[in-house]
Amino acid sequence: MVNKLLNTLLIAGTDTDAGKTFLTTALAAYRQKYYPQSSLGIMKPIQSGVGDSELYQTLFTLNQSPEEITPLYFQAPLAPPIAAAKENRTIDLALVWQTLLKLQKERDFLLVESLGGLGSPVTDELTVADLAGEWRLPTVLVVPVRLGAIAQAVANVALARQTKVNLRGIILNCTQPRTEAEIADLTPPQLIQSFTHIPVLGCLPYLENPTDLDKLAEIGSNLDWEILT
Repeated sequence: MVNKLLNTLLIAGTDTDAGKTFLTTALAAYRQKYYPQSSLGIMKPIQSGVGDSELYQTLFTLNQSPEEITPLYFQAPLAPPIAAAKENRTIDLALVWQTLLKLQKERDFLLVESLGGLGSPVTDELTVADLAGEWRLPTVLVVPVRLGAIAQAVANVALARQTKVNLRGIILNCTQPRTEAEIADLTPPQLIQSFTHIPVLGCLPYLENPTDLDKLAEIGSNLDWEILT
């Protein structure tokens, strides 16, 4: 279990549209292209509404059941406690945990995409950050390149420290086309590192077709895998 944690990476974000799915697909595309002999797993522990789980099944050959990719699925695109209440269901974290352990045991590398941001509620009592800390998951934080990103990064890193998350680094993400000057103005890496004391590992460029596996693999190859893994 402890050794397998080294081959597990939680992709968290500052908020819902930070770019967690984009980073997850880039990392997965890179692994499947350059390490085809290595078994890859992808997990979206809880999903509300249609989206990421279906995308992963379409893009990648994972040899995983839909339930292994997403153990808990709710119809309404809302925070899990609210979506679960609408269906008169409870959030079975034991099921999520057992699925995580199973995939860690079976796969050489496991990508786990969180829901929402680190502060997003998973249950009425726990946030994503709480679970990341309690389950000791190595984590990377995706920060979108836009006005207000510095404050979001600082707040999320503070939450990560409070909940003892093993935060490996920050990755910036261009959710729209950005020039180098705009990136430097909106999300200056040195300033973010100065405030958070967490390394900025790279910046994901805007990709017009986010399902282009070759482009995704190229983007994944430019990230600092030594720190991520």
